[in-house]
Amino acid sequence: MTHPAVLTRLVEEYERESELRAAAGPHEPVRQQMEDVIYTLCVSTGTRDIDAALAAARERLHTAWLGDAYDPEPAAQAGRTSSSTAG
Repeated sequence: MTHPAVLTRLVEEYERESELRAAAGPHEPVRQQMEDVIYTLCVSTGTRDIDAALAAARERLHTAWLGDAYDPEPAAQAGRTSSSTAG
């Protein structure tokens, strides 16, 4: 999976390009930049459309943020280790 810092940059770039596109209209350079960002987000998240890509990126970013504060896997492993040594 793509690193959270890269996903953050891509989501921010998509939002910025969306604003530019709304202001500029259907100009070719803006349209091409937008398509490039959409493609990269989809590839980075393993999705096929921008809505799914944004949802997946935001979920990954949310999970990455929570993972810094709490990762249940080490706690589960510690529980297995302590119970296996106790018994």
